Amino acid sequence: MDVLLMDEKVLLMFREEIPGYYDFDLKKEVPLEFDTELQDFAPGDDFICALEAYEKTFKVDLSVVNWSCYFPWENLPFLTRWFKAKRKDVEKTRKPLTVRMFAESAKAGKWLYD
Repeated sequence: MDVLLMDEKVLLMFREEIPGYYDFDLKKEVPLEFDTELQDFAPGDDFICALEAYEKTFKVDLSVVNWSCYFPWENLPFLTRWFKAKRKDVEKTRKPLTVRMFAESAKAGKWLYD
């Protein structure tokens, strides 16, 4: 499959699964782009649906992804979050998760990051 075509297919699939949002003035929809950080863009349910569609469509096993790299706060034990850690400090360790990463992995046929 053509590399550019694969990039476009992955981006289109994510745009179908994760709706854009409206700008500050509520006049223009801001679409998902290749380098948009998905953690800040996609609500939980939409993101999960996008991951399921991605695995099914592009046959990339996402069970190997170390999600704690991309969602460090959510992967801390509850009591640590409640009593010990400061979210701002934990989130500084977060790696960006972008559509581009999923496109590159689709071309390779496996998850390439972490």
